[in-house]
Amino acid sequence: MCLHGVPTSSFLYRKLLKSLDEKGFRGIAIDFPGFGLSDRPADFNYSFQGFSEFIARAVKILKLDKFHLVVHDAGGPPGFHFAAAHREKIKSLSILNTWIDVVNFKKPWMMKPLEFDLLGEIELKSINYYSWYIMFSKIGVLSSRQISNEEIAVYVDLLKRKDKGNAFLKFMRNYDDSANFRNSCIPAIQNTPYPVQLIWGAKDPALKAEKYIPEFQKFGSVDKTIKLPSRHLLQEEVYNEIARSIYELAQI
Repeated sequence: MCLHGVPTSSFLYRKLLKSLDEKGFRGIAIDFPGFGLSDRPADFNYSFQGFSEFIARAVKILKLDKFHLVVHDAGGPPGFHFAAAHREKIKSLSILNTWIDVVNFKKPWMMKPLEFDLLGEIELKSINYYSWYIMFSKIGVLSSRQISNEEIAVYVDLLKRKDKGNAFLKFMRNYDDSANFRNSCIPAIQNTPYPVQLIWGAKDPALKAEKYIPEFQKFGSVDKTIKLPSRHLLQEEVYNEIARSIYELAQI
């Protein structure tokens, strides 16, 4: 089960799912409400808690008994919250460039304006094919040869769709930074009955390895830490390496 962050969708996992399939895994990537091909209901709880509850419903509908969990970016906190409450369902946990200390997390500078009225609406409108090409070249991947312009355009189209990205804006303004929520996530990585690994895009300028890897080591037990030559969207360029690491962790 692969959980995406923002402002991406399950499309981010398309290469990894194929690589996992080649290793004998059934790979599942869902779109959170408001992202990708999912609906964008106005009355949905666009928060970490709301997304955690959505994961639980998806797992029930898909009739998943036990599975390997992969989290990335803003998919991390809801994924940890779910795993902490359902440890019996997790076979292994692979953590890709995300965070668990929601109390002290600060959004990267490029995402910060989305918190504010007017500034957020202006930044949302500025997300287009050209701006996302720049984002990919500066933050997303090390080599632009790893992704085509057409694929970059898909990211933008999947974000905006029917509501023009308004659900994304709601989510960005509804991050839970409470100690209570952090405490509800910690059991996902602390004294777990399943193995836990960090797989980090070591060249990520937004969620830097030197800051966030020690954070996970502080709060929990990590069996393996792997740094890969990639930026934030490591599923786009080191997917085979990620699949190999998930496979190897599954053998523990």
